[in-house]
Amino acid sequence: MSCPQPLSARTALGRQPVLKTPKILGNWVLWLEQRPQEKGRTTALIRPWRQTKKAAKELTAAPANLRCRIHEYGGGAMAMALMGDQMLLCWIDDSDGCLWQQTWRGLRGEDCAALTAETPPIRISAPGAWSLGGGLIDQARLRWLGVMECNGRDHLVSVALNQSDQQPQVLHAADDFVGYPALSADGSQLAWVEWRQPAMPWDASELRCACLTSEGQLTQMQTLAGSRPDAEQTISVFQPLWQPDGSLVVAEDSNGWWNLMRLADPTSGKQNWERPWPMQAETAMPQWVFGMSTCAWDGKQLVAAICSEGRWKLKQLKNDGTIVSVDQPFDDLADLHADAGRAVVIASNPCIGQGLLELELATGDWQHTPASEAALPINAISSAEPLWFKGAGGLPTHAWYYPPLGGASSDAPLLVKSHSGPTAMARRGLSLGIQFWTTRGWGVVDVNYGGSSGFGRAYRERLNGGWGVVDVQDCAAAAMALVEAGQAHPQKIAIEGGSAGGFTTLACLCFTDVFQVGACRYAVSDLTSLATETHRFEARYLDSLVGAWPEDRDRYEQRSPLQHAQSICCPVIFFQGLQDKVVVPEQTERMAAALSSKGIPVEVQTFSEEGHGFRDSDVKVQVLEATERFFRHHLGLSSA
Repeated sequence: MSCPQPLSARTALGRQPVLKTPKILGNWVLWLEQRPQEKGRTTALIRPWRQTKKAAKELTAAPANLRCRIHEYGGGAMAMALMGDQMLLCWIDDSDGCLWQQTWRGLRGEDCAALTAETPPIRISAPGAWSLGGGLIDQARLRWLGVMECNGRDHLVSVALNQSDQQPQVLHAADDFVGYPALSADGSQLAWVEWRQPAMPWDASELRCACLTSEGQLTQMQTLAGSRPDAEQTISVFQPLWQPDGSLVVAEDSNGWWNLMRLADPTSGKQNWERPWPMQAETAMPQWVFGMSTCAWDGKQLVAAICSEGRWKLKQLKNDGTIVSVDQPFDDLADLHADAGRAVVIASNPCIGQGLLELELATGDWQHTPASEAALPINAISSAEPLWFKGAGGLPTHAWYYPPLGGASSDAPLLVKSHSGPTAMARRGLSLGIQFWTTRGWGVVDVNYGGSSGFGRAYRERLNGGWGVVDVQDCAAAAMALVEAGQAHPQKIAIEGGSAGGFTTLACLCFTDVFQVGACRYAVSDLTSLATETHRFEARYLDSLVGAWPEDRDRYEQRSPLQHAQSICCPVIFFQGLQDKVVVPEQTERMAAALSSKGIPVEVQTFSEEGHGFRDSDVKVQVLEATERFFRHHLGLSSA
């Protein structure tokens, strides 16, 4: 195959919006769109069901920016409700961190031109030393219910609608963290997820439930499932969901996989959970942000996104335990919502970019609307291939391999990608950031190293106590598997990653001799600093990944790239946001200085307005172009 013009960084990253949290509202679909060309501003869009993107109407025009910063990573910035012809929209605005409200009229028809604002935006929560997020609308009591992070703990709170600048009213103060509130159909019960340090929510969390009084207070609080961190068997729960008959569904992983289970009557005091759909597959994902959804009720049955060996499929789960596949061509799915026999989900596959997938579940009809026009012809796309290899401890380990366009060879350069988290996963949907490299003759391997989600709890727990060892061995082994297969040159191997992936990148450069150059975005370089300086959400994360702090200080120093900078012998480029509260800029400064002091070629680029994760398209383009230029120079590669 002849190689077309290489994909530019501007095309790859400068114009691709990110779609989030779609919702079905009658005959309409509403979603959030993060726009890199507007410095990452997020706005709400709506259009009639299964029409084109051109029919969409923006509900929250600039300067509105729908973003919350609860737990630093945010999520759940928008809540909405359909009330007859009216739509109520509530959102957290990044300008002040406050909750805003606006009502729209005209949803009985199917014409965006008929949508009119009933009221101007109203700020209904007062500014304060707190963060709000992860909320819903309690229509019966005309209020927003959600989470407030304040004074070192989380609270379930309410904010009345149609009133301005109120103090959130506390309903429940958690010991540590709380999230994913879910209101029963009749408004009489509230379920939520709660977890305590040192556990992360995917390690040990509890499903809690309470009745609501007519005034909206919580009463008869109880724990229904999950576990605390000190339990003999730790269990994680994800996304409680009420069914119209009052039964409660939740994903939990006591059998080693996040599977759904159902409780017929949570108020009975009898925890007779049913597990109608056992499978060795995942119906959940790590709860880094609020608002994630893998399960929904379509009016008659459950619909679930289920992950097996890194691929997501859509299934209908019948009450009798039958599982029926929903036939559609996408295997990277997120943010599922359903109603009245319909489902909508953010979907992509190796050849088609992220977009809204709308399905009529009874007929199987579907429509996919990409977030942006195709940037590459189908014959110019390198499709993800599964790669299984022997990783740390000789265990089978997974990666997605993208051959260079034109075919792999023993002379091809290879880019190893170490994903962030580290409890995340390398996904299979079309990534133009990866195609940028493959159209330039690079192979790319995106590694689901031990600790990644999507492969069961045992796979996730491979990293317990082993961060900086297991992930490093797995990334190195993935690269060597491709070298041994004649698909990459052993002296042309680069590695890159951001955040936790940046730590893995630096550790790979410290403790292996496989890689010749590296690139790090907002990278963890000093585990001691991360344990003592990072934000509240991850303050105890390293207890499971590395060991107890400070009792295991020696292990922290043994694993920290900053303490072993003398072992790095290859060039490294760093990118750092100066507003980062997760990995403070001083970590990058110290690591770069340590390498420079021993004569290692180092480049550092900082961005004054960016935090942990870059949102501005100009920044993203600059980072990608600088990385490729740095790699090409230090590997002695000609221009693409």
